[in-house]
Amino acid sequence: MTKDYYKFIKELRTKKGLSQVEVAEKLGISRSSYISFEQGKIELNMSEATKLTDIFGVSLEEMKAGLKPNYAKYKQMILAYLRADNGMGGKITKTKLAKLLYLADFAWFYKNLESMSGMAYRRIQYGPVPDSYFRAVDELYEDGLIDLDCTTKDGAFLISLARPGERDNLSELNVAEKKLIKDISAKWKDKRTQEIVKFTHDQLPYQICEDNEIIPYGLITQEDPDHVY
Repeated sequence: MTKDYYKFIKELRTKKGLSQVEVAEKLGISRSSYISFEQGKIELNMSEATKLTDIFGVSLEEMKAGLKPNYAKYKQMILAYLRADNGMGGKITKTKLAKLLYLADFAWFYKNLESMSGMAYRRIQYGPVPDSYFRAVDELYEDGLIDLDCTTKDGAFLISLARPGERDNLSELNVAEKKLIKDISAKWKDKRTQEIVKFTHDQLPYQICEDNEIIPYGLITQEDPDHVY
């Protein structure tokens, strides 16, 4: 593990307002053992690490990667893309939308050395995607914020805003983040899903990682500037 990982654990504990003694008790270990863990001197076993993810409300992989996922913000990023003109009459395939979200997060990291949403992206067959992407889409649909329409020849789902004329809450996104999303959307507006899938597959982060592996954000900093999004 890197020093950033242990620093991240300490930040999570502090944010939760928990003392080292309280966390140690929840893990069933001594305070001295927990202090040694935060200092990077010892590792937790799988059972203890799993308990730690429950305490802090993050996945094991997010914790190891030092990520701070903002799920509410990630869902607002989805709405921001749908608000932009993506062609196809305001509709977009679920796969293309997933890739646009990936490009926003990694392009933001390229410029600012931090992710826009903090979500962990996994390398799967159709490109990088967070494990909770499909849950986010389902929740937005259940909340009546988006529509899902399976009308394409290949059976792909098309996503669109349920109430296009209304202004959805995008309070988690700042002006620069919204602009980046608009810029990425404009670039890929008239491109097919297969084209953006190929683009993300050809990027260094996807090429280097193994199947089903969480893609480290830092890899995008080695990408050609013209190939970030």
